[in-house]
Amino acid sequence: MAEGKLQKLVIVGGGTAGWITAAAFARLLGQSLTIELVESEAIGTVGVGEATIPQIIRLNTILGIDEHEFLKATSGTFKLGIEFVDWGKRGSRYLHTFGDTGMNLGNVAFHHYWRRSCMGEAQPDARGLWQWSLHQAAADQARFGKLDRVGNTAMTGLAYAYHFDASRYALFLRAYAEGRGVTRSEGIVESVARDGETGDITAITLAGGKRVAGDFFIDCTGFRALLLGQELGVGYEDWSRWLPCDRALAVPSERLSTLVPYTRATAKDAGWQWRIPLQHRTGNGHVYSSGFTTDEAAADTLMAGLDTRPLGDPRPIRFTTGRRQAFWSHNCAAIGLSSGFLEPLESTSIHLIQSHVSRLIQLFPRSPGAGAMRDEYNRRCRAEFEQIRDFLILHYNRTDRDDTEFWRYCKHMAVPDSLSHKLELFAAAGRVGRDADDLFREASWVQVMLGQGIMPADYDPMADQVSDAQLAEFLANLRTIVERGVAGLPSHEDYLKQHCPAADPATAAA
Repeated sequence: MAEGKLQKLVIVGGGTAGWITAAAFARLLGQSLTIELVESEAIGTVGVGEATIPQIIRLNTILGIDEHEFLKATSGTFKLGIEFVDWGKRGSRYLHTFGDTGMNLGNVAFHHYWRRSCMGEAQPDARGLWQWSLHQAAADQARFGKLDRVGNTAMTGLAYAYHFDASRYALFLRAYAEGRGVTRSEGIVESVARDGETGDITAITLAGGKRVAGDFFIDCTGFRALLLGQELGVGYEDWSRWLPCDRALAVPSERLSTLVPYTRATAKDAGWQWRIPLQHRTGNGHVYSSGFTTDEAAADTLMAGLDTRPLGDPRPIRFTTGRRQAFWSHNCAAIGLSSGFLEPLESTSIHLIQSHVSRLIQLFPRSPGAGAMRDEYNRRCRAEFEQIRDFLILHYNRTDRDDTEFWRYCKHMAVPDSLSHKLELFAAAGRVGRDADDLFREASWVQVMLGQGIMPADYDPMADQVSDAQLAEFLANLRTIVERGVAGLPSHEDYLKQHCPAADPATAAA
């Protein structure tokens, strides 16, 4: 390490986490750092993170990645949100969209006007809110297009993310990173060398004897957490009392006949099943709790719930929801599964990779002894994990389902105080007590709380500033705007065929 500067970055582990990290560091700090990534083809990756949230668009923009080329290479599709089936109760269905519902009026959120409009109903239907959702209408009709704003109105257009083949995404980013100077070494880590005085990692030795030295190390070794967990001894905080699912089975199936622009999450007896539409196949999986069902029964549930013919056998994944007690210790930070795991219910896995990478780049030290930067990084990562944790718990806890032992447990479990406060605030008058840096927008909290069956007893009194006639006219006009906005969109399939048809499967990963 010349003149006390950090010059060599070593990323241990590939997959989505490793190659996102390598690509971002190469793009933003490649002029001042030598970057080497170590991975082994003999060690598989989890690789099921095929659904994303809109923040990934920012990552692609920073990297200068062309959206259409990226989707061609990864057989990707567009995603407007997640449809939740049978969560609040059997037979229920709602779409957690990435956009606003309706349109705010003045400084008052739309859902308060909607709540006012149905105050006289004995049992108002929470699903009524989605009548004014542009995203819901587009999803129902399997339409998609680039729409920043609806016509010349103030209604915002379609916010979106992607579905893609995770293995192809990692290869796409590998090519990007290697093209910007990142070197790759193949091998399994056999030993880790540390400084006897500071405890910092100085090098790793691979099978075969190759030694890879570095000034800073990033642990992308998945659930093993080889560096941060095993070597540096950073403990793990178990959150399974709130998020009891601890296993998953993943299986691909043939593509859907209609490529819908949304993920589907269907609640099952002891967990839930995902469905992710790609251009060349469909991603499926069953997330479940081993304390409430058997692996065999879970596999049967998964296969029985497929909409298309399976293309393989289910692949098992085991996990414990929670996080590392620290995300950065000594001269090592963990990115991806090595930092913690929050099940893929809201497609946050890839987001957590990119947000941690972005945060680490913002706080990356020029020299050793970065205590203040390390403390700030850990504080912000902890807060983000806990905010997402609470949002996930909301889906399980606020339910009327009591038809299985699993759902009875979820319905009656004690939840963190931070979530209890949000639930009470929303139930009273539709207010959302989100933190300023919360990943999920107010519209997201509103949609999921309503979707899970929480009907506010009241609404913001500022929504009374318009007359009944004005409110009725406002709502009617919004319905017309939504209908016209969606009518002008092409089908999702046609948009993909025109702008980003998948590359030949035989060559897409080349």
